[in-house]
Amino acid sequence: MLEPLLMGMPVILCNMLLQSLVSVGSLRVYFRRFHHRESLLAGVMALFAMITLVLVGNLLQILLWGLLFEGLGEFSTLREAVYHSGVNFATLGYGDIVMSEKWKLLGPLEAINGALMIGLSGATMLAVLQHHIRKQLKLLL
Repeated sequence: MLEPLLMGMPVILCNMLLQSLVSVGSLRVYFRRFHHRESLLAGVMALFAMITLVLVGNLLQILLWGLLFEGLGEFSTLREAVYHSGVNFATLGYGDIVMSEKWKLLGPLEAINGALMIGLSGATMLAVLQHHIRKQLKLLL
């Protein structure tokens, strides 16, 4: 039980760092490029840019878990490892591919990691949406 934790925790920490960089970086992009623009199109493009950035961040995290799974010898191809990782990260839990007894605790660890990181992605996008809504309301009043 300790070995999966020792292998999974560095990946979780890397993903937390990656998601933090993506979240803060995407907010900086928003405030540098879109903050002063007031049109509807600017708001849509700002939110689209945020969604794209956080999605790429989440996909990179799935890839990182997949690389770990493949490196541990759990899957014969990176494609299969990344698929399994995506199912875990998104907390779908299909169960069509199951890891060995030794490493299957990594699945729930990744699911916890994914739930937290997807939640942070949503919060980042919501921050931009709320900011844009406030700007639009000020224009109307």
